[in-house]
Amino acid sequence: MVVSFVAGPDGFQFRSILAAGSLLFIVGLIDDLRSIKPYQKLIAQILAASIVCVSGVILPWTPFPPINMALTILWLVGITNAVNLLDNMDGLAAGISAIAGSFLTANLLINGQIAESVAVASFVAALIGFLVYNFNPASIFMGDCGSMFLGFFLAGTSMLSITGGRLQSLPVLVVPVLVLLIPIFDTTLVAIVRRMSGRAISQGGRDHASHRLVALGLSERRAVLMLYGLAVVSGCLGLAVRWLPIDTAVASVIGLTIILSLVGIYLAQVSVYDASEVAEARRQPLVAFLIDLSYKRRVFEVLLDAVLVLMSWYVASLILFGRATLNEGWGELVHFAPLLLAVKLPVLLMMGVYRGLWRYIGLDSVLTYGKAVAASSVGIALALLLIYRFEGFSRTVLVLDAVVLFTCLTTSRFMFRLLRRVLPGGDVAFGRPESKRVLIYGAGDGGELLVRELRNNLRWGCHPIGFVDDDRLKINKVIHGLRVLGGNDDLVEICERQNVDEVLVSSTHISDGRVMEVSEECGRHGIALRRMRFHLEPISTLPDDSLIGAYASSDGGADDDVNDRWKTVPR
Repeated sequence: MVVSFVAGPDGFQFRSILAAGSLLFIVGLIDDLRSIKPYQKLIAQILAASIVCVSGVILPWTPFPPINMALTILWLVGITNAVNLLDNMDGLAAGISAIAGSFLTANLLINGQIAESVAVASFVAALIGFLVYNFNPASIFMGDCGSMFLGFFLAGTSMLSITGGRLQSLPVLVVPVLVLLIPIFDTTLVAIVRRMSGRAISQGGRDHASHRLVALGLSERRAVLMLYGLAVVSGCLGLAVRWLPIDTAVASVIGLTIILSLVGIYLAQVSVYDASEVAEARRQPLVAFLIDLSYKRRVFEVLLDAVLVLMSWYVASLILFGRATLNEGWGELVHFAPLLLAVKLPVLLMMGVYRGLWRYIGLDSVLTYGKAVAASSVGIALALLLIYRFEGFSRTVLVLDAVVLFTCLTTSRFMFRLLRRVLPGGDVAFGRPESKRVLIYGAGDGGELLVRELRNNLRWGCHPIGFVDDDRLKINKVIHGLRVLGGNDDLVEICERQNVDEVLVSSTHISDGRVMEVSEECGRHGIALRRMRFHLEPISTLPDDSLIGAYASSDGGADDDVNDRWKTVPR
């Protein structure tokens, strides 16, 4: 504050941001000491935002001043609460705010706003000094007084670079959103998931993006660092859009939005609420509809593919013709978009693109996408021939469009698989017991099937760490990213070295006698042993009542048939 007053801007606009932020600091301090109601804090935030609006700092996002003023108040209040909600883990709010402030400082310097950049740089320097003691493991903490001031100061100063007639273009207008994208992403995720689970958005809980990353197996420090990395990426894009062509900037922003949407959907799957709360929420008609929609995700898939179809054609044209020709034909491309969607989306539907589950995507799914893309390209070619006689269209664009669309389709579908590989321990949900480290005995077809089952089925609570196999030629080979660590003679040594909790026998070719030998050996060292049995029996050999009984105890889950295939071998 001292640096800001001495070396910062002299204008009333910046001073109003400091004054309004100080007001929220006092309100937050009272809340930390005495606890005030959420609506009382909201009133104070609206008052602070109104002070800034009166000083003339208003977002110029529309031609209508009343709408701009409403958007400004919404922006200031929204970012204030977003950073306040982000303060849920050691060093998270302070670190994200420091990163955002650094990019804001660079943006102000590029604009030539030296005094404003000095003020924001002093803000960043104070946060770095605070982070020395606030990063995990923290010895000091900020309350609402700190987090509300951080959010309001960032929201206010982010508007200084887009007011006063400087660079009023679309890329510059989205700079504040990109720089502050992580608080916005976290707040959006929490708001949607809480609403769908029948909880009040203002109700606290350990359901933020950081908590969900920890639930997936990351340490608190690594979860915070991962969010730091995302903040750096979005901040770099926020600066890059100043120089990127408008089409490239829009495509980059859409691409980042799609990636964060997929990450949000993946994180939303982590169970963080009590089962009774979710069951109660399902009885609410609107919430039940949203939950059902989120599980099926077909609407999201179609909307995603609609964006990918348009982007693919655009990128193909960009590669072939370059920017100059493409910008001149932008209106024609927009006019052509309905035909693209009308032809390609139904073909993708008929070819089975929307029948699969993303978590089980494999080579068969990739082949389906290839056939669907090829069929959609043939369909759009016939449509262009019948309607336009191919006048003004390039056949090369059709080929490039098919390649780009196939790449985008497969990449978006493999995103969940990629997230499971990037996030260690991704098969453990929040609130469940710690996952067991398991070693798989048998590096063959059964072992490969078992790894996929353990990674896709959260209910087992098992984290495979590698294989052992009797065939020593397989040692150091890799299956699904897991190494064959040794042979059966090395079993006990490997278990002790890798802190193995349990050994799972995957091969059906191992005799029962050998299994019992391994079981006795594991038992002497306190290591549990289980064996996977997979066999099919004709229905005619099963009594009618046994078949009915098998399903009578089922809860309707997708994994009940798997439970019947697993047998426990006593130690």
